[in-house]
Amino acid sequence: MNWDDMRVFLAVARVESLTAAAPVLKMDPATVGRRIARLEEAIGGPLFVKSPQGYALTDQGLRMRDHAAQAESALALAMDEGQGEEGLTGQIRIGAPDGCANFLLPQVCARIQAENPGLEVQILALPRVVNLSKREADMAITVSPPDTGRLSVQKITDYALHLAMRSDLPTPTGLEDLKTLPVVGYIPDMIFDKELDYLGTLGRDGVPLASNSVAVQLQMLRRAGGGIVHDFALPFAPELRRVLVDQVSLTRRFYLVRHLSDRQSDRLNRFAAALLTGLKSEVAHLQSIAS
Repeated sequence: MNWDDMRVFLAVARVESLTAAAPVLKMDPATVGRRIARLEEAIGGPLFVKSPQGYALTDQGLRMRDHAAQAESALALAMDEGQGEEGLTGQIRIGAPDGCANFLLPQVCARIQAENPGLEVQILALPRVVNLSKREADMAITVSPPDTGRLSVQKITDYALHLAMRSDLPTPTGLEDLKTLPVVGYIPDMIFDKELDYLGTLGRDGVPLASNSVAVQLQMLRRAGGGIVHDFALPFAPELRRVLVDQVSLTRRFYLVRHLSDRQSDRLNRFAAALLTGLKSEVAHLQSIAS
C-alpha cells in the first residue's frame, strides 16, 4: 500500500462518488473505481457500500478515513517545512456560503494568488455548511460559529444587510407598502443556518420569489420586488437601492473555521491571515459604496 492509494481513498470518501472524485484526482471514474477495488483487495475487506446513491463508508472505511486524514495532515505539515517565507504554493480550498463566495472571495483570493504565483486557490460555494470533517475544504467561512468538532474559530468581520429594491420603483414609506410587491428571499425549508432567516424581519412567513442562492436572489431583485440584501452585494447591482434603512437593518458576521490540527501549519496560517485581512478590507470597501 502506498500514499497514492490513500489519496484516492480519501477523495472518494469525502465526496462519496467516483464521478465527483475523478476530476479532483485527475483520473477518469473507471480508473478511480479500479484503484478502490485494488485497495479493498489489499485490505481484505470492503471500504465502501456501493449503491446508485453513491459510495458510503463501511465501519472499516470510517476507521481508515480517520487514520488516513491524520496521515494527510502530517504530510502537509512536513511539506510546509519547505515553504519558507518566499511565497505560498500548493492547493488551498475554501468553503463558503454563496454570498461570500460570489461577491467577496473572488477578488480577495485573486489578490492573494497574484502575490503567490505558485498557489492554487479553490472556492467551494455551497448552499449548506461545508463539512470540514470530510475534508471537503481546508477551511470554511460560516455565518454561525460551529459548536461541535475539533475546530478553531476566528471572527472575520461584521457585515450589514438592508431592504433593497429597484431604483425606478416608488419608495416605500413603511413595511406595509411591501404588501403590493413580490418579496424575494430564501426557500424556507432550505435555510441551512438560522442567521439566514430574514422573513421575520419583514413580517412574512413565505415569499413568492425564492432561491437557495444569494446570487439568484439578487438577479430576481434586479427584475422586480424587494428583499433583504447584503450591503456588500449592492455594488454589483446598480439598479438597486436601499430603502427603509431606519426600519430594516440587520447585522451578521463571518467566521473562519479550520481544523484544529491545521493551526500547526505555517502555510495555512499565513494564508488564513491574508484571507482575514483581505475579507475585512473588501467588506468595508463594498459597504462604503453601498451606503
